[in-house]
Amino acid sequence: MDSGTEVPEGLNVVHEDEALVVLDKPAGLLSAPGRGAEKQDCLVARALARWPEALIVHRLDQATSGLMLLARGPEMQRALSICFAARDVHKRYEAVVDGCVRGSAEHEDEGEIALPLMADWPRRPRQKVDAQGKPSLTRWKVLARDSVGHQSASNASQTTRLALFPVTGRSHQLRVHLQAIGHPILGDALYADPATLARSPRLLLHACELSLPHPRTGALTIWRSRVPF
Repeated sequence: MDSGTEVPEGLNVVHEDEALVVLDKPAGLLSAPGRGAEKQDCLVARALARWPEALIVHRLDQATSGLMLLARGPEMQRALSICFAARDVHKRYEAVVDGCVRGSAEHEDEGEIALPLMADWPRRPRQKVDAQGKPSLTRWKVLARDSVGHQSASNASQTTRLALFPVTGRSHQLRVHLQAIGHPILGDALYADPATLARSPRLLLHACELSLPHPRTGALTIWRSRVPF
């Protein structure tokens, strides 16, 4: 990094080069500005103080923490957007969800969710599963199962820590898919029931790994972020 330019407060820089910047977004911070003066503070606005040419390529939900990629200039924005469109960018998330997640008898610790998604217009910004929606695919793998209060027979008393691999990149995809199969993410103010929402002061969803062919060199590049929960 250029030691002559101070990193703005609230920015955790994971990587910086002439083509792109990778930042670790905290939970609760918008990715890009919204409508109204109270929604102008965001990751991109903070980044512009150090990288005036920074441009957004993808977003994380405000409640989600973790890795976000910014392009340095329009040429790199186009190149990275092509990478995303071609699904050459691979993302890994971790989440803690309500209940005991199990797959099939042959593969109980892994599986996938293939449910079409679309905007729930009367309740924006919520999304919903709908047969008329866009095809959406999430792969998951169990990292740990935890019984709370020694009541392992009660599904409601358990949580499961999952690694999540979104194949498509729909808005709120991971949150809606997990809620749809009966395992909402703890602390999810949009999709969890009140009891599950109350189990965490924040959404327990973190973008912990990001990999892609570097737009300058073509070399596979991987960045990681420690899961804060």
